[in-house]
Amino acid sequence: MMLQFVSNKGGGKSVDFETAILDGFAVDGGLYVPETLPEISIDQLKKWKGLSYVELAFEILSLFIDRTIISSEDLKKILHTAYTPFEKEEILPLHKLKSRKETYIMELFHGPTLSFKDVGLAFLVNLVNFFLERKKEHLTLVVATTGDTGPATAYFSAGKSNLDAWVLYPKGLITEEQERQMTTLQDANIHPVGVSNCPDGSDDLDLVISELYENKRFKEKLNLSSVNSINWGRVMMQTVHYFYGYLQVADTVGEKVNMSVPSGGFGNLCAGGLARKMGLPIKYLVAANNDNGCLHRIFSEGRFTKEDIIETPSSAIDILIPFNFWRYLYFCINKDSKRIKKWIDLFKAKGSVTFDKETFEAYKKGFLSNTTSDKDTLGLIHEIYTTEKYLLDPHGAVSLKAADVLREKLGSEKLICLATAHPSKFPEVIKKALHTNVIPKEAKHYRIEEAKHLCEKVYLCDHSYLEEALIHAMETNWDLTKEK
Repeated sequence: MMLQFVSNKGGGKSVDFETAILDGFAVDGGLYVPETLPEISIDQLKKWKGLSYVELAFEILSLFIDRTIISSEDLKKILHTAYTPFEKEEILPLHKLKSRKETYIMELFHGPTLSFKDVGLAFLVNLVNFFLERKKEHLTLVVATTGDTGPATAYFSAGKSNLDAWVLYPKGLITEEQERQMTTLQDANIHPVGVSNCPDGSDDLDLVISELYENKRFKEKLNLSSVNSINWGRVMMQTVHYFYGYLQVADTVGEKVNMSVPSGGFGNLCAGGLARKMGLPIKYLVAANNDNGCLHRIFSEGRFTKEDIIETPSSAIDILIPFNFWRYLYFCINKDSKRIKKWIDLFKAKGSVTFDKETFEAYKKGFLSNTTSDKDTLGLIHEIYTTEKYLLDPHGAVSLKAADVLREKLGSEKLICLATAHPSKFPEVIKKALHTNVIPKEAKHYRIEEAKHLCEKVYLCDHSYLEEALIHAMETNWDLTKEK
């Protein structure tokens, strides 16, 4: 029987995989989830050990994708196209630290835009385009970014005639290097939008995007969708790197491994949590927060609440509302969509939700959390580079620092810390951390250097009139495209 997908808020009917991917949001504004999660046995994991990343991805994704939706041959072609641009043959290499016992850094940043968002979006954008070409339809993607989703969406969408991509970013709250990865693309279907005066950073942009989705006439005219981590395809694809990392470091399949993940929006961690529910032997998942601490409050206090944003060196996780938590929570409370909807509505009305003890205990099982200060982030970058000549980006540093703090609770099991961006995207942070005005070679990358010399193409807008301005710009572009 074909696996169906439903809203975690309970509205609307179940849909097939293709519909869930192309819609992005469910019809009631909820997040699509599979009706059931596949169960993976230790025997199955043993058979997968030794597979390449792409081979493993094919096996895991096949558990969610019915062959009547995508054939085996087509799925293999999509995966091959998606990961050919990656610089490392192994796609996600692991680096073993010398200064810490059985501690590995999984480098998720060897894609074309140098962040872990490439891992999910390489597949998802090519998947969306595959569906659109088959249906002979056009889709308008609109995404908000804290610095990494935007460049990846733009890169993989560039030149695809079935897609237009509008990438919104909070002007001044991402690095110039990240900004130029979007604004120097000259393809006619890529539309970067720099938005000034965003007091809550990219969360302000997410709210405007939600309003666009609720504008039924506009949504239907432009055929709106998203490849933010609200899209099930992103979360599904991200489960793969948890299985891959585990199988790379486990000496005996079945042994427990810990994983520490720098996170703000909970998309990556949601994938890790679901991978464990599917059967991956993860002992603890560490929610590694910076000073914004949205996830630390959830996992240490049982509070889902929005505070004022704090700008930190790990800017990609300067996020206040971890909306993918609702997707994971759904599977922790026996898929009770009524309770999910009640909590989401309460948060929208009050700005805060405090979970009952039973719910708190259910979702925090197997999770630890920590907040890392700017001082500790910079200090750890300096320590690891000085002692090992290995350069962490600020997000990888948050991940490792959280694991250091929680080492006693984690125990003696092997540890994988996820490094989610190349340090070349944060040169000012690296210089500050290393107490130097000279950027080391490890903090440079030819793609970043090349973008410094290219012309920029960008829409600029103030947040106070963003929704109206976006509708005007997007409809004008749509009408001009149709005239051609």
